[in-house]
Amino acid sequence: MNRLSIAGRDVGPGCPALLIAEVAQAHDGSLGMAHAFIDAVADAGADAVKFQTHIAAAESTLDEPFRVRFSQQDPTRYHYWTRMEFTPDQWRELAAHAGKRGLLFLSSPFSVAAVDLLRGIGMPAWKIGSGEFASADLWKAMAEAGVPILFSTGMAKRAEIAHAVSLFRSLNLPYALMQCTSAYPTPLDAVGLNVLDELRREFDCPVGLSDHSGSMFPGLAALARGANLLEVHVTFDRRMFSPDTAASLTFDELKIVCQMRDALSTMDAHPVDKDAMAEQLLGMREIFGKSLAPVRPLAAGTVLRPEMMVSKKPGGGIPLEAAGQISGRRLARDVAPDRILRWTDLVEE
Repeated sequence: MNRLSIAGRDVGPGCPALLIAEVAQAHDGSLGMAHAFIDAVADAGADAVKFQTHIAAAESTLDEPFRVRFSQQDPTRYHYWTRMEFTPDQWRELAAHAGKRGLLFLSSPFSVAAVDLLRGIGMPAWKIGSGEFASADLWKAMAEAGVPILFSTGMAKRAEIAHAVSLFRSLNLPYALMQCTSAYPTPLDAVGLNVLDELRREFDCPVGLSDHSGSMFPGLAALARGANLLEVHVTFDRRMFSPDTAASLTFDELKIVCQMRDALSTMDAHPVDKDAMAEQLLGMREIFGKSLAPVRPLAAGTVLRPEMMVSKKPGGGIPLEAAGQISGRRLARDVAPDRILRWTDLVEE
């Protein structure tokens, strides 16, 4: 499987999964809140923080029906997008803040104008949101930067995914495919973990899950199945206003997901040789092993018979498999049932 590199961070087989915390519009138009999200993402242990860059006049009109009057202060989605806008300098400050906290800074553009704005900041990779699966103008603008593409497949059919992959390959662009179900929140029976394996087999590329369930379980399961990337929405509290709050994890939950990723990475990086491990555990093998012991007190000179012996812990004495070998041998000393039999208890032949 091919790997890709995002600002020097390798993504693919043999690498820890890249964890992306999606803020989207959870900042609700507050620059200060956006900066607070960056700190919280870094503190939780994620690798990247991702926003969404909306420029209302470049991407939407007043005729757009989706989310009309979905908030108390925005009469239309267009007005909402306007309130979510930051200036280029503000975006640059957010990116710088993320860099200082050791985070990759990503933002999904939803117009060519947004691509141009973000290129001026320097995106290390582009995330194509699931709703932009057919936005050829966006793809073309992104491709000019020559950085990896993270393609969310939520609304795309298989043929459309194959077309996108063909385009990425023709442009020699590194890419990853992310399973996504565009429902907010996504019910567990619609997460589609099976698609991770299907995408990996068909397209031989890093694959990940862009999760909108609002639960830790899909992300944890995806990591356990070998996902190379995981993106989850985040919120400070599920009582906060945001279109994505119900589909988000809290930062305490994000921290657990990050710990799971780190634990899996440690285990995967250290494969165990069973024979070598057994050799290292010889002491434990003896403690938990068993030896032959007399079933009752036996005097010196007694000729051992099978019915006189039983298997008891620990190991280190005469092993059970030697019972036939010592049957008929004489005891050199008195033995008691609370001690194991040892070779030195037998008369030398």
